Amino acid sequence: MAAKKKTASKTPNPIIASNKKAAFNYFFEERHEAGMVLQGWEVKALRAGKAQLTDGYVVIRGGELFVIGCQINPLGTASTHVRPEAARTKKLLMHRDEIRRLIGKVEQRGYTLIPLNLHWKNGRVKCEIALVKGKAEHDKRDTIKEREGKREAQRAMKSLSR
Repeated sequence: MAAKKKTASKTPNPIIASNKKAAFNYFFEERHEAGMVLQGWEVKALRAGKAQLTDGYVVIRGGELFVIGCQINPLGTASTHVRPEAARTKKLLMHRDEIRRLIGKVEQRGYTLIPLNLHWKNGRVKCEIALVKGKAEHDKRDTIKEREGKREAQRAMKSLSR
């Protein structure tokens, strides 16, 4: 008798933390998913939702990717023999050829890499990173005007439906 294969759940990956300011401050060019090297206390803290990505960015050192500024606050019940450091530099795991391609774009064209969100995938923590270009001040103003216009349109539609 053949063994049944497990089917993947149809629900999207549960997001642990997201960088909400990224869309306001940057233009997205590409998105990539990378694994993260974490310690045990960090995984427990992520399950409790104790992560923050707003000040995080990705650097390239020696052909490897590292996240800096991603804070994972330790739980109060963290082990006594481990010294938890909230803003520890975390290594990202990607295929070598993808990393080389990203290195070329970051060095040549003035792009940067930032973390967009942390999420669970098959019991593992993944970090979605984006290749981005910074917005100028007038671009940010345009984004604010666009957002306010959408809000006003929704209000008008809501008042018409009443």
